Amino acid sequence: MDVYGLIGNPVGHSLSPPMHEAGYEALGLDARYVTFEPPADAGAEAIDAAATLGIAGLNVTIPFKQDVLAAVDPAPLAERIGAVNTVDFAGGTPTGYNTDAVGAVRALEHHDVSLSGTAVVVGAGGAGRAVAFGLADEGLSVRVANRTESKALGLADEVPGATGHGLGSLADLLSDADILVNCTSVGMEADETPVPAGALHGDLAVLDAVYTPIETRLLRDAAAAGATTVDGAWMLLYQGVEAFERWTGEDAPVDRMNGRLRERL
Repeated sequence: MDVYGLIGNPVGHSLSPPMHEAGYEALGLDARYVTFEPPADAGAEAIDAAATLGIAGLNVTIPFKQDVLAAVDPAPLAERIGAVNTVDFAGGTPTGYNTDAVGAVRALEHHDVSLSGTAVVVGAGGAGRAVAFGLADEGLSVRVANRTESKALGLADEVPGATGHGLGSLADLLSDADILVNCTSVGMEADETPVPAGALHGDLAVLDAVYTPIETRLLRDAAAAGATTVDGAWMLLYQGVEAFERWTGEDAPVDRMNGRLRERL
């Protein structure tokens, strides 16, 4: 039996186990997905322990995405982003990947969104970094907007062709944009949005990385403006699909994994 899993602290809320196990069941794979909750300062040690135990692959979540870089051989994109959320133990040294970037790209592609033109990424934290690099690698011109403008400017300096801005510039940034991705947690705890409703328009595709609730205020405002909307569960799904396919070498049963994920949301 192959054992895969997730390290984080905390991990009790994670939706990854049912999603991945739905994939194993659909393909008849002899595999299980389990969670591990090491101490908050033991991310690198947890990777070493997993290798010793023969774990086949790990997902990595808060607070370990940066810490585990020291214990893996990071793939180029993960190294540029500065964070790892997937570890593959096949071969010698564990290899670290960042599938958050691919998750956003595949979520947009699933909704037939053209990956061309200009994208506005709201938030310069971990998710914002991954999405900004992922969209830039697809050839989009990326504009990063963040509450603390200096963080947006810092990220923009690292992402090819990107520019950094404060949130006060959103109306101007969105006026001719093609894609908007919210990578902040605004909308998760309260019915709030980081984007003024009046800045949204029908030529936008709007992805909100928040997946609880599924329908955020941002997505409701975007739908009212005639925009294409993509909820955060699609990004969560496809970052998991990318890890599943990398670990197993199989095409993921996306419909089964998506169905199980949405049952649990």
